Amino acid sequence: MSALDISEVSKRSGVPASTLRYYEEKGLIRSVGRHGLKRVFDADIIDRLSLIALGQAAGFSLDEIGLMLAPEGAPQIDRQALLDKAEELERTIRKLTTMRRGLLHAANCGAPSHMECPTFLRLVRAAGTGAYKSAAKEGRGKLKA
Repeated sequence: MSALDISEVSKRSGVPASTLRYYEEKGLIRSVGRHGLKRVFDADIIDRLSLIALGQAAGFSLDEIGLMLAPEGAPQIDRQALLDKAEELERTIRKLTTMRRGLLHAANCGAPSHMECPTFLRLVRAAGTGAYKSAAKEGRGKLKA
């Protein structure tokens, strides 16, 4: 397998060199040596960086991703962690859908003022009590717009 210096890895992956150094400090990736002053990585680092990017896009923290990526060999992805994250994403989607409906209603409401619209007032009260945050955390998602 061919080796890539840090600038080539950055160019191919789109990940800044500073981020690559940070990932190495956190143990997410490993260089195989140096070429002059530049870190050198195995070419399979690109796939590992793609896994890290996928984990981040799904909402996993770097620490959570680190637990799933074995230092050597194939990733050891916890299926329950994937299910838990999928449920968390579903709660977030419900919360955002409710918020979108409320905003669309407020934009198109026929009431003379938003403060005279019962639906808008319900949304304001719910936001003031933290209902949107708790609905996302607890999975209730019961707010209706």
